[in-house]
Amino acid sequence: MQPRLTMSAASWLLLIALSVLWGGSFFFAKVAVLELPPLTVALGRVTIAAATLLLLARLSGVALPDSAAAWRPYVPMGILNNLIPFSLIFWGQTHIPSGLAAILNATTPLFTVLVAHVATSDEKLNAGRVAGLLFGFAGVVTMIGPDVLRDLGSNVVAQLACLAAALSYGLAGVYGRRFRAEPPLRVAAGQLTVSTVLLTPLVMLIDRPWTLATPSMTAIAAIVALALLSTALAYVIFFRILASAGATGISLVTFLIPISAILLGTLILGEQLALRHVAGMVAIALGLAAIDGRPWAQLRRTWSRGRARGSA
Repeated sequence: MQPRLTMSAASWLLLIALSVLWGGSFFFAKVAVLELPPLTVALGRVTIAAATLLLLARLSGVALPDSAAAWRPYVPMGILNNLIPFSLIFWGQTHIPSGLAAILNATTPLFTVLVAHVATSDEKLNAGRVAGLLFGFAGVVTMIGPDVLRDLGSNVVAQLACLAAALSYGLAGVYGRRFRAEPPLRVAAGQLTVSTVLLTPLVMLIDRPWTLATPSMTAIAAIVALALLSTALAYVIFFRILASAGATGISLVTFLIPISAILLGTLILGEQLALRHVAGMVAIALGLAAIDGRPWAQLRRTWSRGRARGSA
């Protein structure tokens, strides 16, 4: 039997770290797509990340797939977790504001719980999980600012692309459960290698990168940061969390990404923390607590003990 999926304290800490790494990806991608086509940026991201992880796997003695049959399971993962969402989000960001893209990306847990409910036996929907997801999504909208929703209805295709990316992430989270017994480094390297192989002919055919102007050092630095921090390191953490917390647990990172981005802006850039930011953080915290379940269970136990003493 598979061990029970739980969000331990270590999983929550890793999820916070992952939210910081992926929070930076929106910024890095926005910088890169100013000078390069979305598919080319996606290819640069996965190629550098795959090469880095393959080297680390070799140096650390982690066995890599050694046959076509061993590589085959990584193909759907590479398509669902990288090829489709990276391409759609990068393209979407060329047509809609980053804030709206982040809100649409925050629908990932909603798609994930629906897919997991249908496709798994241990990640079923319950009242606490549904309430938590709604609180979390409301918190994201509140933090980023409801005004950004005014752009809904314009550039509909770009918005649908971001929603399709969120659905793809949800499918990837559920599919990725099959790799729970494998080292996270092997799985991350495997899916990124496959993604590189799949993306290369598309980029050569569509973008023809040899015809593009040479990007600036700023754009190159953004792609490198996107690859090393928001992809290579992030996916090792991703698969470690997925192994213990399941698809729903890992998808919660999209609720935490706006918090990380806003707190980093406040601490590093001196940006002002507005009341709506605090309200959004509270809503997200309540949502995560409801999904986790343990804080509410502890409150119920405390309440029951208090009533028992009062009636004694």
